[in-house]
Amino acid sequence: MTAPSSDRAPVDSGRSSQDFDLHGVVGVRLLDATPADVAVVRRQLGPLQGTLDREPDITVRFVDRLASRPLTLVGIGDSGFDHDRFYLLRGPRGAQGRASIAFDAIGHGLTIVCERRLPAVPHLVALVNLTALAQDVLPLHATAFTSGGTGVLVAGWSKGGKTETLLGCMGDGASYVGDEWVYLTGDGRMLGLPEPIRLWDWQLAQLPDLLRSRPARERRRLATWRGLERVAGNLAGRRLPGSSLARRVQPALGRQPYLQISPADLFGADRVSLEGRLDAVALVMSHENPETRAESVEPAEIAERMLASLEEERGALMTHYRQFRYAFPDRASAVIDTAAERESKLLVAMLDDRPSVKVLHPHPCDVQVLGRTVMAAVSIARRRAAGGG
Repeated sequence: MTAPSSDRAPVDSGRSSQDFDLHGVVGVRLLDATPADVAVVRRQLGPLQGTLDREPDITVRFVDRLASRPLTLVGIGDSGFDHDRFYLLRGPRGAQGRASIAFDAIGHGLTIVCERRLPAVPHLVALVNLTALAQDVLPLHATAFTSGGTGVLVAGWSKGGKTETLLGCMGDGASYVGDEWVYLTGDGRMLGLPEPIRLWDWQLAQLPDLLRSRPARERRRLATWRGLERVAGNLAGRRLPGSSLARRVQPALGRQPYLQISPADLFGADRVSLEGRLDAVALVMSHENPETRAESVEPAEIAERMLASLEEERGALMTHYRQFRYAFPDRASAVIDTAAERESKLLVAMLDDRPSVKVLHPHPCDVQVLGRTVMAAVSIARRRAAGGG
């Protein structure tokens, strides 16, 4: 069926196509994209622009307005559908704007139509991950780096210490492979995205040289949020007018003091490889204890824990997929429906024979102590695996 004419804005001098290529695994093509649209996707995927020599796996077409016939709603203000298309009625974090996603096309030429006023393409990274999974490439919510010739995958729950391990090892000369999402291939490689890394105020305090090197406007932004959080904290503990509001907003203010820094700015361009060999696996977890310690762990335990982590990371997408199935009961996605089974098999196959360690640490932690504890444990585990005791 022909799309409504308002979905088909002609390409002009300010709108063009642009390709992103994830290591030859997933290709994304942007259509009718302005420079601002390209910047939106670049913030999500990192600077992976290239020229695809094949048809894209995912096409994102940007429009000024996504027109539709009167919709049947699935949740007021959340999503809706007409007789052939499913629409998200708002973007990430409730942003105003619409997008259309045909979830049943994942893995065989998915097209997303996205209003360009949205601050991000909804579910783009999750859809890239599912497309990779359909090709037996395993996306993991993890961190990866190479240190002393050893490729290390750091796994764990969200905010469990993965980035802190990366920062700690960075100071000892490690090279960046990936943070947030790492892709494992059947031939033992780790592939990463060069997306910006979010560093929190307390992490930056342990990297004073890095903080001093940032532009003045970024340092002022941090100082402003710190000040607002202190004011809210002082008010929250008193019986004064406005104290109840301060108690409500203090947690939100505490989530603002951070900077987004590119891997090249952190490590230096010569230490950003985006590819490494999977030699060892570290599971990092925070605990209510002041010590940082390493323990033995079986690869099967890491696989089981990461399976739960992957299901958690897919949660927001699954809400919209269930709404899509409600809208179109006869249009299922085999890739989504079999994702957990595929992930389970790939986790076992890819982690089973790798030297593995578990490291427990306090939060917040000393990033240098955490990084060095992980690498010392990895060295011991690799010697044992090689029969060196």
